[in-house]
Amino acid sequence: MHGGAGYGEAIGHHGELVQGLFEDDGARLRRALVSLPCRQLKSRATFTPNNSDCVSVVPGHREKARRAAELALRAFGPPATGGELALDSNIPIGRGMGSSTADVLASILAVLDWLGIDAVSTDVMRLAVSAETACDSTFFKDQAVLFAHRDGVVLESFRRPLPPFDFVSIDTTPDVTVDTLDFAPARYDPLEIETFRPLRSLLRTAINNADARMVGRVATASARLNERFLPKPRLDEIETIGARFGAVGVQVAHSGTVVGLMFDATVEQASANVGRAADALRRSGFEPAIFHH
Repeated sequence: MHGGAGYGEAIGHHGELVQGLFEDDGARLRRALVSLPCRQLKSRATFTPNNSDCVSVVPGHREKARRAAELALRAFGPPATGGELALDSNIPIGRGMGSSTADVLASILAVLDWLGIDAVSTDVMRLAVSAETACDSTFFKDQAVLFAHRDGVVLESFRRPLPPFDFVSIDTTPDVTVDTLDFAPARYDPLEIETFRPLRSLLRTAINNADARMVGRVATASARLNERFLPKPRLDEIETIGARFGAVGVQVAHSGTVVGLMFDATVEQASANVGRAADALRRSGFEPAIFHH
């Protein structure tokens, strides 16, 4: 433990490449996902201890982050420790881009930094799930994982990171937000559940072979499956525009509002194709943004 403040940082994401029900080692089905990390989106947290026995947070409405800091102090800190948590984030709220998870992870890491503790990832993720019921896999920045987001458990660690993508982001309902935790989990039918097994296998092969096009196909299939539960307005039109300019697929926030057109960043014309797709989307009345994974 050191006398000054503790600092933590966590990234957001742009929805998921795949989300559904997947088998763990015991053949039990768990809800799990593979997030699409976005390093341009970040939450930064500063924890400053004080003489109180509770945690306060600025901005005041970041209750999940405050609870996460409190849980971290209870798990690893001395009794009756309190302080002030300050958050700064550029992640849009209510879009399915991991704003809550990033706040929660940054807060836990800030407390651990102040305590001088380098906790293992399983401890951090379990604290995060305790703080917000479900969280994303963005803590694993350098490794693609299939993550059971309501259990805080990694179902599968893929051997390689995701291949590099550029993507065009479209908020399909800019006037409507989605509260991830209030959004009812999808109730998949037996055929849909069967579909997740080959999708997982294809994604594993795609990641291990750094095959961006195959990753895009898996993401598109998962986006299509999600249309029954949280449809994205004009998804067909977005996908058609992407296909005209070489997009390898489309991915969505499965419990949010954004859609991403995915482009293989290793292709020579990737930047030009992304720009042309963004221009075409603007002409169709969308307000696209460009991100890099």
